[in-house]
Amino acid sequence: TEAAAESAEVAERMVRKLRAAMMPPPGARRPAGDTLLALVEALEAELDAAAADHPIPGSRTFQRLNQAEYEGSIRELLALDIDAGRYLPLDTKSANFDNIADVQLLSPMLLDGYMNAASEIARLAVGDPDALPSTATYTNPGYVTQWDRVEGAPFGTRGGISVSHTFPADAEYVFNMAFEHTTTGGFFGGTTRGEQIELSIDGERAQLLEVDRWMDVSDPNGMNMRSQPIFVRAGPHRVTAAFLRQNEGPKEDLVSPHEWSLTDRQVGVSGYGVTAVAHLKDLAIVGPHNATGVSDTPARLKIFTCRPTSSAEARPCAQRIVTRLGTRAFRRSLTSEDVAGLMSFYDLGALDAGFERGVRTALEAMLASPDFVFRFEEPSGDVAPGESYRISDVALASRLSFFLWGTPPDEELAEAADRHQLSDASEFERQVRRMLADPRAGALGTRFAAQWLRLDDLEKVHPDRLLFPDYHQQLADAMRQETVLFFNSLVRDDQSVLDLYSADYTYVNERLAKHYGIEGVTGEAFRRITYPDQSRRGLLGHGSILTLTSHAGRTSPVLRGKWVMEVLLGTPPPPPPPGVPDLDETEGSDEGRMLTTRERMAMHRTSTSCNSCHRFMDPIGLALDNFDVTGRWRIRENGVPLDTRGELYDGTPVTSPMELQQALVKRPIPLVRTFTENLMTYALGRRVEYFDQPTIRAITRKAASEGYRMSTFIMGVATSDAFQMQQSKSTVEQASGSGSEYQQ
Repeated sequence: TEAAAESAEVAERMVRKLRAAMMPPPGARRPAGDTLLALVEALEAELDAAAADHPIPGSRTFQRLNQAEYEGSIRELLALDIDAGRYLPLDTKSANFDNIADVQLLSPMLLDGYMNAASEIARLAVGDPDALPSTATYTNPGYVTQWDRVEGAPFGTRGGISVSHTFPADAEYVFNMAFEHTTTGGFFGGTTRGEQIELSIDGERAQLLEVDRWMDVSDPNGMNMRSQPIFVRAGPHRVTAAFLRQNEGPKEDLVSPHEWSLTDRQVGVSGYGVTAVAHLKDLAIVGPHNATGVSDTPARLKIFTCRPTSSAEARPCAQRIVTRLGTRAFRRSLTSEDVAGLMSFYDLGALDAGFERGVRTALEAMLASPDFVFRFEEPSGDVAPGESYRISDVALASRLSFFLWGTPPDEELAEAADRHQLSDASEFERQVRRMLADPRAGALGTRFAAQWLRLDDLEKVHPDRLLFPDYHQQLADAMRQETVLFFNSLVRDDQSVLDLYSADYTYVNERLAKHYGIEGVTGEAFRRITYPDQSRRGLLGHGSILTLTSHAGRTSPVLRGKWVMEVLLGTPPPPPPPGVPDLDETEGSDEGRMLTTRERMAMHRTSTSCNSCHRFMDPIGLALDNFDVTGRWRIRENGVPLDTRGELYDGTPVTSPMELQQALVKRPIPLVRTFTENLMTYALGRRVEYFDQPTIRAITRKAASEGYRMSTFIMGVATSDAFQMQQSKSTVEQASGSGSEYQQ
């Protein structure tokens, strides 16, 4: 072990494999007793001692606001909800996170996106009585079921579209609606008579329209209807176009309707035996027309904190507005040069169209400024190459706020940074605990946990509509929400991280409870429930995880095993060798009998090159094979009883999700270190390198002494040198060498 420090990167990979019991590989002779444990502990001690003598806090380039951070910044600054995806290209991910600095490359398209966003957002925030008519279209994904009320719609309705839309002026707007059609072009759901669609603004009915069930794609207007002009005041409003509900309760059909109401576009066309209902596809908002002005909106109230009563008061008032907004937008106090630059834009706008246009022009310049878009962390003085330095309190406040909230610092945190109070350890810890108690800490679930657990992949899996006709978008959304609420409950209640893997409770609404076969849950609201049996525990019982690790038409023990190894254990298997056929190319039947997934996998593993990796993954995935593609419990596949028996790489036999969960928790160190590594990656905005591992071990050791409570991990990351310090880039590059190789 004496040479471990000299080859730290290789030694850290050895530590990872040894801690996960993946060395020696399956089938190889294993040393007796605690020999392997003694070896890994000796390696860690040597590495930690070397790191203590020569600490490397790491470094990164400056970060820019990604889509989620941009939306959060605009919401905090202007009380305006926007969809950044309308302006900015997709974020590039690295280490499965979208905030990694070294892949946030700049491009002409991205810069144009930020400029266009600044112009449009400033216009929406201030309002524009001279705005030209434009069209904003909202589309219902085809996987949305329209049997029931959609979120945000008035009660007594079903289906349709409900959105929050920001209107630029007090004016008239026209609402265009497009409907789904059958495969032959007729109106889908035309066998149901008397359909009416209600247009409502903030829950109040604005118009009620009769739906023409005889419309056809060949008609002059196609499958479209339009409203009469409706007057709407400026600002954000809840706009809903939904069908009036005609009946309640189950349908007495010859064939029971599927949960996904659009499973088959031809269903019910004949009108015999099956109920089909009309579906809204698109809602387009066109306007403004005949504008009368701009009412006060939440954004305007946040912007115009003073009003000039004379021309002499206009510029001083504007300067107060610009200084206040600029301080929040730039996440630091403004210099006199900053104020002068922004006020020059005010002068241009005011000269053209008065006070409000001047403020709007200055706001546009503010949002397009690099000081808003980028998060710079410049050292306070001259820093020699290779020297480590503590980042400023102002930069630290931004790091902490984007880590815990996904938004800029609030006034209290910003003021503490301005007074240099974050350098005091006790005050910094107080701020962390205050922020964790704030509802905005829910971003740890929606941002960190969702990316770490790959919840975005749920959108890529569309289970076969013929095999799983009860799977739809609202069910997928409920699955995702379950996992986010579960994670956030652990943070809020400061529970053990190990509950992620072993908790006997979860959060469900009626739809998800019905899918899981859990009784006694009604309504759309989520609530905490205790599982009625031992078939589900922790994340490995969540429909989100089980669905995103499946194929459209069958479960995938390989994907599920790979997910556990990569996401939970931090030991991803190597990619398959070239030329290896996919499992779907394996014969699916034998002498007329459909083969189970396990039988097809056994045929697939006859290749030695395949077997070496599948011996790690397959037993994990097979232990979860009682869950089907959508996470429902099953005991048969293709009419054959499931065989889920397997043996993990360390020799532990597993036959069920419960036994797999127990085997994983029996070795908590790989689980908690992988969790910490991902948490640190997200917090730092850079990939974790081998020289970060001693810090990760220190955090997990302290957490172990405190019951692995969530706050211990979060506090450990936030107070680490890696979070609060930087080192010059050139030296870090030399020290990290092939750091990306370590990640693999």
